[in-house]
Amino acid sequence: MKKVVVGLSGGVDSSVAAYLLKEQGYDVIGLFMKNWHDDSVTISEECPWLEDSNDALIVAEKLGIPFQTVDLSVEYKEKIVDYMFREYEMGRTPNPDVLCNREIKFDVFLKIALQLGADYVATGHYCRKGTIKNDSGSETYQLVAGKDKNKDQSYFLCQLSQEQLSKTLFPIGELTKPEVRQIASKMNLITADKKDSQGLCFIGKVRLPEFLQQQLKPKKGKIIEIAPSVSKYQTMVPEFANKESELEYYAKKPEYNIKDGTVVGEHEGAHYFTKGQRKGLNVGGTKEPLFVIETDVEENIIYTGQGKSHPGLYRRTLFVQESEIHWVRPDLSLKEDESLKVKARIRYRQELQNATLYKIESGLYVDFGEKQSAITEGQFVAWYQGDELIGSGVIS
Repeated sequence: MKKVVVGLSGGVDSSVAAYLLKEQGYDVIGLFMKNWHDDSVTISEECPWLEDSNDALIVAEKLGIPFQTVDLSVEYKEKIVDYMFREYEMGRTPNPDVLCNREIKFDVFLKIALQLGADYVATGHYCRKGTIKNDSGSETYQLVAGKDKNKDQSYFLCQLSQEQLSKTLFPIGELTKPEVRQIASKMNLITADKKDSQGLCFIGKVRLPEFLQQQLKPKKGKIIEIAPSVSKYQTMVPEFANKESELEYYAKKPEYNIKDGTVVGEHEGAHYFTKGQRKGLNVGGTKEPLFVIETDVEENIIYTGQGKSHPGLYRRTLFVQESEIHWVRPDLSLKEDESLKVKARIRYRQELQNATLYKIESGLYVDFGEKQSAITEGQFVAWYQGDELIGSGVIS
């Protein structure tokens, strides 16, 4: 009998994942990961990990499976929290959920599961795994979007490797959320009606400003409003010598200085803000809401523009450095000067967009069919063929 360790998070999805695996005849162990100790920045009524670990324990007892808790808070702080502080400090916006899957659930957690003698780990993610049998007898694993398009979580798993996928099961990938809740109700699982968790992976709801202020001290600076006419694409488009110089031009970040706009307010630190952000600026009296279009952490300035359609928010092309390119399917990776038409997204739940990948010596351009709003350094771009996520990278 194959042994599977399920990451029981105390939510309905992982509860049903454990139930389905047991039904399928696996020897199932439930493991709860405790990744967070600092309750000073969590929203206090929801002491997330205590309540969640209790719920996970009750589910394990109900299903008649062994259960234990592992404390991964040291690894979590090192691999996720410290990384987040570093990225924000540099004016980038990290994605802790993608990192948490790559570094914690499918690395540290996977190693613990294998030490327990498991053949696989399983999670309650809404995605699917495909297997291609190769002529050589080896297998290639596919990361496929979940059947429930509203809940598809393949984007959060965009950094997984072939080795990680070979040891992973996604039991609820073929189900929709309502079907999962229905199974939980039928089995009288305590998590059946539990709300989905919000906020950072495994921390629960965190007040991000307070969280960041633990390490990144407030520093007053100016908020500048940039008129739409100052956008970099208002100038004459130059003649391009080749495709690479065209892509380089369209991928270039806009550069503003304080003289380009009007001072409209003050902020507590440019490193607390991210592109596309609207909340927290506390500037009134504008015809349309202000959005952050660029931050400058060196000079501690935030550049803003009025309205969702401000040209400063939009860019057609982004770049991923060579060291940040990750192919879930290495057999499909591009060689220098090759290109590939794909569908891509730059954030979770974004509709897939038409794009073309262009590989150059120093990295990879992702050129979209239409300009994208708030392309943000530090976030992940993921690219797909059909329903299959084949690669990803960190936006630079």
